Amino acid sequence: MVSDAHRGTALPPVGPRQWWAAAALLVPGAWILLLHERNFLVFVIAVGLGLALYHGAVGFAGAYRQLFRDRDMTGVAMQMAMIVFASLLFAPVLWAGDAFGQPVAGALAPVGIGVAFGAFIFGIGMQLGGGCGSGTLYATGGGDARLLLTLLFFCAGGFWGSLDLDWWERLPMHPPVSLGRDWGFAPALAAQAALLLLLYLVLRWAGFRVRPGLWRPAGGWRWLLAGPWPLMVAGAALALLNFATLVTAGHPWTITWGLTLWGAKTARALGWDPAGSPFWRDGFPASALAEPVLADVTSVMDIGIVVGALAAAVLAGRFRLRLHGGPGPLLAAVLGGLMLGYGARLAYGCNIGALFSGAASTSLHAWLWLAAALPGNWLGCRLRPCFGLDGPPGVRRRVTGS
Repeated sequence: MVSDAHRGTALPPVGPRQWWAAAALLVPGAWILLLHERNFLVFVIAVGLGLALYHGAVGFAGAYRQLFRDRDMTGVAMQMAMIVFASLLFAPVLWAGDAFGQPVAGALAPVGIGVAFGAFIFGIGMQLGGGCGSGTLYATGGGDARLLLTLLFFCAGGFWGSLDLDWWERLPMHPPVSLGRDWGFAPALAAQAALLLLLYLVLRWAGFRVRPGLWRPAGGWRWLLAGPWPLMVAGAALALLNFATLVTAGHPWTITWGLTLWGAKTARALGWDPAGSPFWRDGFPASALAEPVLADVTSVMDIGIVVGALAAAVLAGRFRLRLHGGPGPLLAAVLGGLMLGYGARLAYGCNIGALFSGAASTSLHAWLWLAAALPGNWLGCRLRPCFGLDGPPGVRRRVTGS
């Protein structure tokens, strides 16, 4: 789950790298603090998410590819543990309905044909685009230009999906279901944990392997700043920071709404009139479109993740702009980005908002998302060689997010 570039990296002495890393954190942080003080805390949380994602090389796309291609379930096992841990953290707060006097709500969404189709094409997009929602953001912060292209078309695809969402919502659909509310949180958590444990045991019985060292750091304390983080440590950090997002923002960690909003703001700047779209005409989307980007919590968190990954890469001495491959990989980034954005809008979220936060909120739609996204990832893995994305086994990259 960790790239070879992460291994054996000593923490550089205090010098220009540390100053650049501090600037990467402080400049946008000060900007957000001055313009929208109430969003500063979620920005800090998001920086922590970016650090954990980058130093843990945590990505869902690579984990699923390793599952299907290499019969390696290490990344998937971490995801299972992360969901269980986050669910235990979420349950008391969601049951109470508030945290420190602030109302909180889980990541709940409807269950229907549109959700399943959206998750399926999102899974294909993960493999063609080279990352998931979180993986695209942190890889962009690390200097991956192909993932930046994926991110740009992710925004375009999300906007496209928002224009079509009214049609998809007219297809058969069931209102949001919270297993915690319907069954009680204790039975719901037990059922989800049992399902994940059963899936783990079936995969192990089928011969899928888990590589050692999930908890073991590379040595000393330097890994905290320079990486690599043990995968389970990174997963635990993501669960804790997701919980911090819940009690701070009033809702769990999400990603793709911010990207959809960026696409809509770009379209409006180019002359598009939101009055013609049912999605953007009124309600929360209309108010978010009218306000500055930094007034939107999800947008601030998306920016914070990129900033956190950038600071982590600079601090560890690994930041460099790079572009992988030729026309084939670039075309895959365009197509993958469109699928990621469109699919996430239809599915009411990505691997973070729909699956991670959704499952931690005991939402039934999270499990439909997973059931539909896995076949999409399988198909995406089969399509990757058509775009020149996979080399021979000996030179395959071991980075989960790409």
